[in-house]
Amino acid sequence: MCLVLFSVCAESQVDPLTSAGIAEFNAAYQAWDGTRFGTAAELFRRAATNAPRSCNTFHWLGTAEFHRLLHLRSLPANRTNAPVADALMSAALDALGTAVELDPHQAESHALLGTLLGMKIDGNLLRALRFGPRIEEHRKAAIRDGAGNPRVAYLLGTCQFHTAHRSSALRETLASFLAAKELFEAEARRPAGPLEPRWGYPSCLTFIGRTYERLGERGPATDYFRKALSVHPADHLASEGLARTSGPP
Repeated sequence: MCLVLFSVCAESQVDPLTSAGIAEFNAAYQAWDGTRFGTAAELFRRAATNAPRSCNTFHWLGTAEFHRLLHLRSLPANRTNAPVADALMSAALDALGTAVELDPHQAESHALLGTLLGMKIDGNLLRALRFGPRIEEHRKAAIRDGAGNPRVAYLLGTCQFHTAHRSSALRETLASFLAAKELFEAEARRPAGPLEPRWGYPSCLTFIGRTYERLGERGPATDYFRKALSVHPADHLASEGLARTSGPP
């Protein structure tokens, strides 16, 4: 089975297309470049065609499509294409669904699936009734096999963030993000395997800032937006958050 760090089901020899896709994804994440996320996705798609039983390749394909969607949603509203966003959502769900079919212990894939389904709800009660049970199934599976995985903790925190309305729920969300931050920092002290993801830390810092901001704590919010930008200057959400919290009340 695939454990948290992809150490068991990883192929004995990393496919060159997958390796190239990971390098392209990492560069796209650092620059927050939608075109490069698309290039990474195409490399993973070709690798998946060559190795249709590779859970890791489908996980990476879903991860790339997920980030293409995030990048598109980060654009100004007048540049957002709803049909393209829907297609990227479907592509990510399909790839990640295949990953967990091939290996039900893909913790990060389960966490990403839960996050995507949470994005589909978008505050709609009927969609919450429809997708809520599936989100809970993915949440439980992610925790079961990825309790020590920082991306799992971060992604589950984003689900809490988007559904939290009371200060008590926001405090729980903040605790989740702070725990994820500690896991990210511990992970950074270990060498990464050839297929192991290492994305998410800057965005976790940004979400800590956004949570503090929603709690009305501008000082800590500003600090965390600055921390996020120090490691990822292209983080637009951190830039926007800093502009909101560092100026006059």
